[in-house]
Amino acid sequence: MSRISTSVSLPRLAAAATASAFRRSAVSLVASSFLCSKRRKIFAMAAVEATGSMASADSLVVKLPFHPTYDLRGVVALALAEDAGDRGDVTSLAILPSEMEVEAHFIAKEDGVIAGIALAEMIFNQVDPSLKVEWSVRDGNYINKGMQFGKVCELFVSLKVMADAAYPACILETRKTAPGLRLVDKWAVLIGGGKNHRMGLFDMVMIKDNHVSIAGGVANALKSVDSFLEKKNLKMPVEVETRTMEEVKEVLNYASQTKCSLTRIMLDNMVIPLPNGDVDVTMLKEAVEMIDGRFETEASGNVSLETVKKIGETGVTYISSGALTHSVKALDISLKIDTDLALHVARRTNRA
Repeated sequence: MSRISTSVSLPRLAAAATASAFRRSAVSLVASSFLCSKRRKIFAMAAVEATGSMASADSLVVKLPFHPTYDLRGVVALALAEDAGDRGDVTSLAILPSEMEVEAHFIAKEDGVIAGIALAEMIFNQVDPSLKVEWSVRDGNYINKGMQFGKVCELFVSLKVMADAAYPACILETRKTAPGLRLVDKWAVLIGGGKNHRMGLFDMVMIKDNHVSIAGGVANALKSVDSFLEKKNLKMPVEVETRTMEEVKEVLNYASQTKCSLTRIMLDNMVIPLPNGDVDVTMLKEAVEMIDGRFETEASGNVSLETVKKIGETGVTYISSGALTHSVKALDISLKIDTDLALHVARRTNRA
């Protein structure tokens, strides 16, 4: 039995896979939902620093407020189901071996205050009761960017403005959507002029960094995917994440030597932020030129309204941004009968 330890971040929504798929996919525990407050601002977060000994989550839980009809377990089940679809996590099913013990750590991507231990426990238990989850913080603890705060382990047994600015590249969202409302979030992206990325874990193979780590390299991961798809007689898009020019070269070398199912190469964090607020896209542009149209390309990381035009000018096919769904700001709209009075009051308070 082999063992691997890896770090993962948690987006806003708990959406890994069905229990059966997740037993082969602890790496896909991009799957719990933490809300974190920072200067009274609520935002999605990943995790926190481990200080002191790990404790059982049973002693850390803050009880859920009472509601007579709200079914939180049902919401969690819906969120998991919409992500797993009818096939489960095809990427992890293709790449992750059986009889491997995986230990994954939660890492904070922003400073803030942790809240949601009880919800995380519910989600992990619903995905697979055999998962072992440990925490080193309590709800309400302050945490800092880059810190670890817990771990999970298991044995595997078997937007219109941004869209216009990005042209000629296409803007994509990600799977980081509101629980149970993925179709609605993705619909809004289409209305705003963007395009949809994969709907869930089931309709596209997306080889991420953790998959690559377990497989022992991008070429090995692609080989496993090709074998899996052929065995299952499946045809679907295949994307692989690359973080360095060496990984891009490895992907291209593999694809040149064999019949490959690969359709797109993600160029992750190749947009480098500069101290003056600008970005350096040299590395991204070099990667796009190296790929030379043989596959679709996707830029990810450091994408904003201010940087998207420069990123699009590199020739990349797609630009993905999780913020399109996980950090969207809803418009404040009122429905009033006495419109004149409502407008009068709104203007007095600078809201109209």
